[in-house]
Amino acid sequence: MSYTQELDIALLAVQRATLLTHKVFHNNAKGTLSKDDHSPVTIGDFGAQALIISALRHNFPNDEIVGEEEASSLRDNPSLAEQIFALVKESKLDDSSAEGQLGGPIKDLDAILAAIDAGNSSGGSKGRIWALDPVDGTKGFLRGGQYAVCLALMVDGDVKVGVLGCPNLPIDDAAPISADVGGEGKGVLFSAVQGQGATSRPLTRGALASAKTITMKEVDDITQATFCESVEAGHSSHGDQAEIAKRLGITRESVRMDSQAKYGSIARGAGELYLRLPVRKDYEEKIWDHAAGDLIVREAGGDVTDAEGKRLDFSIGRTLKRNKGVVAAPRAVHGKVLEVVKEVLGNK
Repeated sequence: MSYTQELDIALLAVQRATLLTHKVFHNNAKGTLSKDDHSPVTIGDFGAQALIISALRHNFPNDEIVGEEEASSLRDNPSLAEQIFALVKESKLDDSSAEGQLGGPIKDLDAILAAIDAGNSSGGSKGRIWALDPVDGTKGFLRGGQYAVCLALMVDGDVKVGVLGCPNLPIDDAAPISADVGGEGKGVLFSAVQGQGATSRPLTRGALASAKTITMKEVDDITQATFCESVEAGHSSHGDQAEIAKRLGITRESVRMDSQAKYGSIARGAGELYLRLPVRKDYEEKIWDHAAGDLIVREAGGDVTDAEGKRLDFSIGRTLKRNKGVVAAPRAVHGKVLEVVKEVLGNK
């Protein structure tokens, strides 16, 4: 199956959602709430989830959706809900045909709340299920760093389509990797379909821009590679990563950035290696934090496994229960990197 319609709708839906997140990103007041696990959520998260789920329900009404947010806190906070409705109403693609493909504007606040709550699938190994992270890297979003709008389609537990909207990454695929978000020429849309390779294109305010094929950089000398890692020490063990770099002979300073922008960056060869190392034994990664990026890197010529060398398993619910950590690298050196990861983690 080619998944042409699924890819087009996913790209347009993510692109439209970035219009909203970009506006919120540049506002001082981001309408921040705290979830039960104390992680922050903003009006950008809620608004982007409503826009994307609305587009998915219009085009694929029988598909399930695993979304990060739910709307109960908005029902208890009418002023914040109205703020989100105003933002969502303003977030339209300039191209009427593209906007029409997504079903047009959401009609009222009740429809927004219903769309947010439609991301309540428990996931699993049967049928068509979308995994959505409306603002991946919310802490980065709040501090003015990198973030991504992430969407992936899984069919019977296997990721078939992946899209990442990264408004603060440079459009230029040849630009060196950096956590910097300043300057002009920012905003890129990464995508992949299983078996069809990976692409990037500039984010626009209307119809989709032309795509370019992206591939991971070939690594002849691993000592010259650049690591990407999470900014938050609570997400990945910086100490273990430093020891792994030392054993591989890598002396370049790692680039710390939030979100699946790391997957997109290494997929187009701006960096080479991405590690997300376990910080505690009971932590389970969420599928929406990895599904799109995992496919994009693999389609760009990389391998993605957990810290034990197992493929990431998106078929068992809302979390990666059977996996610990993430190791993403060009195919030719993934085995060597994994070997050192096992050595370092095995000594703990």
